[in-house]
Amino acid sequence: MQDSVKPNGITPSQTVGPFFKYGLTPNGEYAWNDAFTSSTLTPDVSGDRIRIEGRVFDGDGVVVPDVMLEIWQADAQGRFADPQDKRALPNASFRGFARCGTDKDGNYSFDTIKPGVVPDPDGKPQAPHIVLAVFGRGMLRHLYTRIYFSDEAGNAADPVLALVPADRRATLTAVREAGKPLYRLDLHLQGDNETVFFDV
Repeated sequence: MQDSVKPNGITPSQTVGPFFKYGLTPNGEYAWNDAFTSSTLTPDVSGDRIRIEGRVFDGDGVVVPDVMLEIWQADAQGRFADPQDKRALPNASFRGFARCGTDKDGNYSFDTIKPGVVPDPDGKPQAPHIVLAVFGRGMLRHLYTRIYFSDEAGNAADPVLALVPADRRATLTAVREAGKPLYRLDLHLQGDNETVFFDV
């Protein structure tokens, strides 16, 4: 007898709902160990150590206290900790992945190293950047964007940033605070200042 079950077709990604904090970003508030933290730093990692901070806002300009953010990036030499990156061994035990949740005031932060230049699929250099995924309640699919750095000359020639209208590129650019290894980038999920998100 043939199976009469029909395929469901394309289904949405799983929303994180109100429950993700317990399992994914407990931050010491639950009797649970973090699988990942907001830091990519390891004792043996090389490169410039930086911090990225910001706040997450909804379409009305109100902070969102329960968003989950994940980053994925290359090391300071532009190498990914992934078997598909055949260029060289990854940077020590650096894995390039981190996760955090926003606090009650919508704040987030990541401690990491400044990534290096990486090639695009055609071999063209991309400016140093970090891939950012945004998960939140009511969003059936998570959002993808990038974090670029205000003090990088390579931004002008980056092939992905060039796809973004010039007047919207600031929504992807973390601004360095003078004299500090600190960059700030606020995220706006909707509205007039909406962050540019990519369809991937």
